[in-house]
Amino acid sequence: MAAHLSYGRVNLNILREAARKELREFLDKCAGSKAIVWDEYLTGPFGLIAQYSLLKEHEVEKMFTLKNGRLPSADVKNIIFFVRPRLELMDIIAENVFSEDKMHSARDFHILFVPRRSMLCEQRLKEQGVLASFINIDEYILDLIPYDGDLLSMEYESAFRECYLENDQTSLYHTAKGLMTLQALYGTIPQIYGKGDCARHVANMMLRMKREFAGIQNQILPVFDTLLLLDRNVDLLTPLATQLTYEGLIDEIYGITNGYVKLPPEKFAQKKQGEASKDLPTEPKKLQLNSAEELYAEIRDKNFNAVGAALSKKAKIISAAFEERHNAKTVGEIKQFVSQLPHMQAARSSLANHTSIAELIKDITTSEAFFDNLTVEQEFMTGVDTDKVNTYIEDCIAQRDPLIKILRLVCMQSVCNNGLKQKVFDYYKREILQTYGYEHMLTLNNLEKGGLLKPQTSSRNNYPTIRKTLKLWMEDANEQNPNDISYVYSGYAPLSIRLTQVLARPGWRSIEEVLKMLPGPHFEERQQLPAGLHKKRQQGENRTTLVFFLGGVTYAEIAALRFLSQMEDSGMEYIIATTKLINGTTWVKSLMDRLESQTP
Repeated sequence: MAAHLSYGRVNLNILREAARKELREFLDKCAGSKAIVWDEYLTGPFGLIAQYSLLKEHEVEKMFTLKNGRLPSADVKNIIFFVRPRLELMDIIAENVFSEDKMHSARDFHILFVPRRSMLCEQRLKEQGVLASFINIDEYILDLIPYDGDLLSMEYESAFRECYLENDQTSLYHTAKGLMTLQALYGTIPQIYGKGDCARHVANMMLRMKREFAGIQNQILPVFDTLLLLDRNVDLLTPLATQLTYEGLIDEIYGITNGYVKLPPEKFAQKKQGEASKDLPTEPKKLQLNSAEELYAEIRDKNFNAVGAALSKKAKIISAAFEERHNAKTVGEIKQFVSQLPHMQAARSSLANHTSIAELIKDITTSEAFFDNLTVEQEFMTGVDTDKVNTYIEDCIAQRDPLIKILRLVCMQSVCNNGLKQKVFDYYKREILQTYGYEHMLTLNNLEKGGLLKPQTSSRNNYPTIRKTLKLWMEDANEQNPNDISYVYSGYAPLSIRLTQVLARPGWRSIEEVLKMLPGPHFEERQQLPAGLHKKRQQGENRTTLVFFLGGVTYAEIAALRFLSQMEDSGMEYIIATTKLINGTTWVKSLMDRLESQTP
């Protein structure tokens, strides 16, 4: 099932297996038949760790979603609640337990907090009078979830918001704990680099945790050479821009959740001749997206303009493979052809799916609205007219285009201009509130607090200097056969990935001045390795760097890092970790709040 996690330089299946082992141990504590009541948010992440078959092996017979009222009937001995430590969920659990007690059912209740146990939640259960009903109260530390052979995510959606709006460092503590787990499995990471306040906090917490375990020597030969911690607020521009890779566009348009995408069903219906269209499916088509699918691994990181040619080439290869059946004459040849058939049929089905997805995306990317939006984004990125009111944004507001689209563009203009001139800032604010409603006042304040949308406080705009020094804009980016990371945004090289690239070669000392212009400190730390654990590097062997994005990473940035890993002369292989996989829409939405209108 998880073979794709063990293909790479770092076998991430080890992490998945450790998580599965812990889950089995907890389930075995609750002897007898079981029903799991899920906090709905957790089902997706857990699906990447354990399938239903594993739960079934440990006597899980039923699964329900956590809801108010009575639990559905189930003839089981144990009821286990899998929940995040949220007070509002404790009230629902209390209601569930009360209704069971009224029925006088002889059941054992257990609760598993993910990722941490919470005294506040236990206190709430006590106040509700149900704490004593629980036999086992435990925690399941699901910090880093393997999404693919080179990708880990905590799926902690409020991390950026907590750090920058609420001054809450809980997600940073979880990150430090996750990195400790990783080092327990893959060895101590000798070199740590970081940029940003959150990066500094995580490094400090991790080093402190290491000192607390000073007596325990980690005897595992290190798999990672370097850890790079990057704050999202060091590069606010990249997530706001429209991603132009195949995977990035799927996420921008349809949204990828826990490795799955839901697509309009009509494109995927197998319509037979003369069949009435009323019989077409109405349920969205749900597809899993990861490198276990050969074709997807091949095209996901390409610029969308290069995908058509890749699909057409693949179609010819598959077609030629099927034609081989006519050349199979002997029994041996026929047998060999038949043995290859399942793989060929899977490849044909995969090709059909991705051709349909590419057609859906093309309908959008060839539209005038998409082109106009992209043109304005690229003007901002190249520094064109960032200091005045943009007529395209004005028109979009007048047409009442989706608010999220307006916010992404206005924030982008602000970031590229180091804040907007006061009168431009006030004008946008007024127009947005008058058109979309004053309940969005909180959202605008949040965006200001998070540094995405703000008035200019100094006359100096550092963005042009940063853009020039780090070569963030490349004219004539080669989308078909890229030679630079800028292909992922058709010209714009993500700042976060340029920093990663420069760190590898020639090093951050060469861009000291630019680093000072970016928010937060930059630093370097060393972790001592026990004697005998220093790697003897083979000739031509790549170094492995774990790049950890605090506050989210986009699929386009992931594609750019994969591109760097594949470059022959880079000498570096990158594994990516993040608090959350994001795009501009999900990221800005996580910062949105509405003022509730008070009814008298």
